[in-house]
Amino acid sequence: MFHYRTHGTCSTGIDLDIDENGVITYCKIIDGCRGNTEGLGRMVIGRSAEEVADLLAGIPCRGNTSCPDQLSRAIRAYTQQA
Repeated sequence: MFHYRTHGTCSTGIDLDIDENGVITYCKIIDGCRGNTEGLGRMVIGRSAEEVADLLAGIPCRGNTSCPDQLSRAIRAYTQQA
């Protein structure tokens, strides 16, 4: 399990697992707007991590980031450390 500490959002962290084929198998966004973060976490399971990171990168909310953007950054950090 990879834990990413978020920055600039209501959420405080993201727990993430990506399998050897690059598919997201687990995603939990901690804190934040419960319905949105739980929905986002469920929507990305079973999808290509690279595709999800590309789709969500740069989405703003408050300031210059958002929970989707932070998930994109978490995926990039996960794949860089693997």
